Amino acid sequence: MSTLALGTSAEAPDSGRGTGATVARYCDVVLLAVALPVFVVAGLPLLGYAAAAVAWLAQHVVLFLAERHAAQALERGDRNRAMGAIGFATLGRLWLVTGTILIVGVVGDREAGLAAAVLSVVLVTAHLAGLALAKFLEPEASA
Repeated sequence: MSTLALGTSAEAPDSGRGTGATVARYCDVVLLAVALPVFVVAGLPLLGYAAAAVAWLAQHVVLFLAERHAAQALERGDRNRAMGAIGFATLGRLWLVTGTILIVGVVGDREAGLAAAVLSVVLVTAHLAGLALAKFLEPEASA
């Protein structure tokens, strides 16, 4: 978002990124796939996993669409629209994941809601670490 505020160029999602940066950027999705056998073996509520997985993948779609929209707005020279798209998507993604956790905890059972919440915290942490690592591996892609 800082590149949008400064008016520097921003690229479409994953354009020109190296393999290491792409893997780092999507390490949370790999972690989500690895979590399924852990949930099964540990006997954790699969409803919590399913809810967190659907919400997490849906928020990734929202992120991709917002980044694409922001890149198109920047090509037209409309920084305000680009920043608005990213800001709106960030809040929407937050509400999507937390709302899903709340609904599962209330409609399903508390254990499923707790499992979804813990998995989501791990995924958010991995996502943010992956984004930071991707910026470190390919700094010119974000400049």
